[in-house]
Amino acid sequence: MSNRTFTMIKPDAVRAGNIGNILQMINAAGFRIVAMKYTHLTMTSAGKFYEIHKERPFYGELCEFMSSGPIVAAILEKDNAVADFRTLIGATNPANAAEGTIRKKYAASVGENAVHGSDSDENAAIEGNFFFSELERF
Repeated sequence: MSNRTFTMIKPDAVRAGNIGNILQMINAAGFRIVAMKYTHLTMTSAGKFYEIHKERPFYGELCEFMSSGPIVAAILEKDNAVADFRTLIGATNPANAAEGTIRKKYAASVGENAVHGSDSDENAAIEGNFFFSELERF
């Protein structure tokens, strides 16, 4: 059981003005924000973050999208954080996401799906470490 996960509010949701709405849903679901920052990925930093997908056909498009505008990165804490957050955000394709999930409410498409959520405890730690030092966690 994990107590922490990582998320990003992606450029599409930031552009649409949904930061507050998404953070409200995260808080209402019982997550505590351990670290958070508003930042802008470069193509290089997006490429490093998504390096695991480097050989996939969507890698270049993903990096372009993720560097197209500011994002909000955050580490969240809650019992069973990874699984509970994946449930809260919903399916990658918002058309398949359950009612009431973040992606059902705020995502436009598979490519512009509003939020990122870690898929494992290991990746949550790696992704959180990519954005935050220990001094930035509370």
